[in-house]
Amino acid sequence: MEETGIFEIREDCLLVHMPEEVDHHTTKSIRRLADHYLLDNRVQQIVFDFADTMFMDSSGIGLLSGRNARIACFGGRTIVINANPRIRKLLQIAGLQDQVCIMDEI
Repeated sequence: MEETGIFEIREDCLLVHMPEEVDHHTTKSIRRLADHYLLDNRVQQIVFDFADTMFMDSSGIGLLSGRNARIACFGGRTIVINANPRIRKLLQIAGLQDQVCIMDEI
């Protein structure tokens, strides 16, 4: 998998397959590409798929929070899927479970 993740547009949904490690090295390019897709494709949902992700630091929290704020301005929502227990715990500690929808899968 690419360091920046893989992006797919499915109808009004942007699906982001997150890389194995989500840290300050990878979030910059993911943020830039996600914003590009959000603006150019009239997306109403952004889904972050963490199936392949083993590690995430605070920059990943910032990435999710920022994309959620951006899509919420257009009435959209953010969904996190396939997060392992460690990443789920990090999302909970950061308070993101109140901002984004966390699911096992779609």
